[in-house]
Amino acid sequence: MNGGHDLGGMHGLGAITPEAEQQEPVFHYEWERRIFALTLATGFLGRWNLDQSRHARERQHPVEYLRNSYYENWLAGLERLLVESALLSQKELDTGRSENHSAPTTRHRVLRQEDVSPAMRRGSPTSVVLNRRARFKAGQMIRVINDHPQGHTRVPRYTRGRCGIITDHYGAHVYPDLHAHGQRTGEHLYNVCFGAEELWGFNNSSSGSVYVDLWEPYLELAED
Repeated sequence: MNGGHDLGGMHGLGAITPEAEQQEPVFHYEWERRIFALTLATGFLGRWNLDQSRHARERQHPVEYLRNSYYENWLAGLERLLVESALLSQKELDTGRSENHSAPTTRHRVLRQEDVSPAMRRGSPTSVVLNRRARFKAGQMIRVINDHPQGHTRVPRYTRGRCGIITDHYGAHVYPDLHAHGQRTGEHLYNVCFGAEELWGFNNSSSGSVYVDLWEPYLELAED
């Protein structure tokens, strides 16, 4: 979906001036650390997946998304997921008081403190077996389909309609556009190199390139 979360390359937003990586703390405030921990802990309850979590943040009104800081957006997405999965009610969120309602049983999925480090190191594999050959191969020129889906997608808006060169094929991985809606299926995943002029225009002075990982349904062969 097009929204406040996908503004790369858009005009009028000004220059990006990030903190120097060697100077930036992992968390600027203690509450950010807590939101990060809450998001991971509730995710292990198994009521939603990573792409559903991302999509929950994206579904904010663009004004709210842009007004919020990074971890405020995490909190907004988490609150939405807790209500939509019936783990909490909106009234409980608003008042901070339990209603003692009958919530789904999730006790068996609670992440214990001693299991946090092993679980984080293990991660969640995204590779899948797909009984379908890849359509593209390294060296081919492709065009990103200029599509504007209503749901979640991982194709950056600034790449749509642009041509690039396939540099690598990673095999089949979980397709986020469907995974965000609860359907776990696989699609072939590629790395694509785009020239700066192709993305930003021919009056661009940069000679650099941008490499983007893109799933097969986003792509088509470019015409000569």
